[in-house]
Amino acid sequence: MDAFADTPFFGEPGGGFYIAAGGWDEQWMQLVAREMNLSETAFLRRDEGFLLRWFTPAVVDLCGHATLANAHVLWEDKHAPERGERIGFIRRAGS
Repeated sequence: MDAFADTPFFGEPGGGFYIAAGGWDEQWMQLVAREMNLSETAFLRRDEGFLLRWFTPAVVDLCGHATLANAHVLWEDKHAPERGERIGFIRRAGS
């Protein structure tokens, strides 16, 4: 995904994965992030809100542009309420 841009390959790149079902394995997410080789790769899973975790070649607890980019994907793919409505993310850094 490209945050802060409306044109592909511009903006700030970040990976994003929506985990529909199954595991939430930190080791696997870390390996995927390392493979993507981006500054941040985010993983989402639906729970009471959307669980959101970010990984880099090292683990991070907060990443603004990946959060915004994933919110956009949730709206575009109709996983979240209509655009402009609040999306609740649950993160290691707090809600």
